[in-house]
Amino acid sequence: MTNTGGGDPRPRGAWWREGAITATAFALCLLGGVVKDDGSTLSPPSAVAYVIAVVSCAVLPVRHRAPLAAMAVTTASGVLAPFLGLLLSPLIAAPAVITAYSYALTARTERRAVSAVALISVALLVASTPLFGALSWKDASRVGAVAAFPLVAGVLGHSVRNRRAYLAAMEERALRAEQSRDSEARRRVAEERVRIARELHDLVAHQITLANAQATVAAHLFDTRPEQTRKSLKELVETTSDALDELRATVGLLRQSGDTASPAEPAPGLSRLPTLLESFRRAGLEVSAHQEGTARSLPPGVDLTAYRIVQEALTNVTKHAGTRSARVRLVWNRDRVTITVADDGRSARTASTAASAPSASPAGDRPPGYGLIGMRERATAVGGYLSAGRLPEGGFLVSAQLPLPPAKDATNEAEGATAIEYRTADAEAGDAL
Repeated sequence: MTNTGGGDPRPRGAWWREGAITATAFALCLLGGVVKDDGSTLSPPSAVAYVIAVVSCAVLPVRHRAPLAAMAVTTASGVLAPFLGLLLSPLIAAPAVITAYSYALTARTERRAVSAVALISVALLVASTPLFGALSWKDASRVGAVAAFPLVAGVLGHSVRNRRAYLAAMEERALRAEQSRDSEARRRVAEERVRIARELHDLVAHQITLANAQATVAAHLFDTRPEQTRKSLKELVETTSDALDELRATVGLLRQSGDTASPAEPAPGLSRLPTLLESFRRAGLEVSAHQEGTARSLPPGVDLTAYRIVQEALTNVTKHAGTRSARVRLVWNRDRVTITVADDGRSARTASTAASAPSASPAGDRPPGYGLIGMRERATAVGGYLSAGRLPEGGFLVSAQLPLPPAKDATNEAEGATAIEYRTADAEAGDAL
């Protein structure tokens, strides 16, 4: 890029175009200076023709920096041509036509461009019209061409300007769309990171908590009850094996660069609730589950959220509640399912048991975690709501309301009784919420 004296940076390749345009205009202007209206033989250009050509073409290279000045000089040269003995034809008016095109291309407003180009046409029209004598058809066509050429050049310049503005707007729109795609991609990456963090937290917290509880029980019964210790260690092996399998599957999904040919294991849902409760039972937590209403199929996201909320809530009971029992309740309504998980905390009924039995995880020595935050985020992500807090009579309650899709056919969903219970071996019917 080269910076001109007027501050208008122009490409280096534009100078040869400017030279070609100026040379062409100079040649046309000289040719117009030798044309006669009587059809006589052409003679060499006169000194006046050279002056008109040089003056009108000398300002063409600066028409981009000073378009009004260049247009005024070229128009004045064309207007003076008849008074200096030259025939005003479209050839002599070529520099004025070029400046009209350039001004229409660069004018700030459309009104200015129209006014300037119209002024050129009127000036050349008046100058080319014979003041004395009859106006022949030949003269009329010449006068019409002299007045029309600047107008055509102005319209062409305005069209080119609109085309350039349209292309610039399209380019800017494409750039903004690309920036929006990049921003959307970053947002989705952030959301995916949060989702992966939730999954890993729920997976690791659940399995490690169960493994810790089973290891604690085994250590407590190692000397007094070897058979029970052996059973606890066997369950510990199963728990850690399951944890490794799930962790391997999760990390495997992160490593994949594209679609995998082998089918992936489906995400867990409420259909795996009995297995989940059984895993907590093996860790020493007595869990009773009660379901009310007609069970319905859930969307995958809501189903996974419901499963993870129950899993995380029972994990928190095992880690922090200091009790050996918990209650899970599912209530199915027309447009939502309500999930509640409650425990008795260190109530009078469980105080003696908690004092004699080994505690999987003392609540007082642990830093605050992200369990409740993750559960709230999961519920909010699917359009639900989650609340958690201590109960007045002691213990802790987690309650989540998740939306359900509209029922398509009630007869297809009446699969069983309105109350289905999953019970562990030591749970009683009166423990339901």
